[in-house]
Amino acid sequence: MATPHIGANKGDIAKTVLMPGDPLRAKFIADNYLTDVVMFNQVRNMFGYTGYYKGKKISVMGSGMGMPSMGIYSYELFKEYDVDKIIRIGSCGALIPDLNLFDIVLTSASYSDSSYAYVQNKEKSNILKPSQLLNDHIEKIANEEGIKLVKGNIYSTDVFYKEEMKFDDIVDKHKCIATEMESFALFHNANVFNKQAACILTVSDSLVTKASTTSEQREKAFLDMIELALKAV
Repeated sequence: MATPHIGANKGDIAKTVLMPGDPLRAKFIADNYLTDVVMFNQVRNMFGYTGYYKGKKISVMGSGMGMPSMGIYSYELFKEYDVDKIIRIGSCGALIPDLNLFDIVLTSASYSDSSYAYVQNKEKSNILKPSQLLNDHIEKIANEEGIKLVKGNIYSTDVFYKEEMKFDDIVDKHKCIATEMESFALFHNANVFNKQAACILTVSDSLVTKASTTSEQREKAFLDMIELALKAV
């Protein structure tokens, strides 16, 4: 049975889903890494695919931008399609000078000033954590593959264009090293359904040095992060 936003039947989607924000990045992963691929969703052009990576059934689907979009898709995947694990693979902006373009960040916790969790089920905490078991496994695979990870808290925000682009308090008080817009909603929905979630990010720009990548680089050049997530599955 399809949901309002995903045109798939139960069984079409694997127990583990990789979720980049960009649906074209989902297509890139399916085209270049998976075998026996079947598209299970194209509603609103939010492409979703199921295939096999080294014999393991896996799905990959875009989440869109922001917590409302991630919130819709992760909620339906967990609740209606019996997905057990979602690993977000996305981009982030560095908030500290020690993070460079293309560094890979494993999210330790997601801090947000969003009302998403409170509106959804009156959750008052503004710091949510991923699955420690899943994070430990991702870190183990990264060590085995020689992939350098930077672990730290992430500022997950509702607003991309802020009137004042100041993050000193967020860095100092909440120990956030980078910012993005989806992990808080993902972690919340995982908690709601007692499922597992993790968030791996590649630094696409720096709010400190103002260095940035192109949209094409963000779509195709984050190969270490993509391969890490696939191998972790």
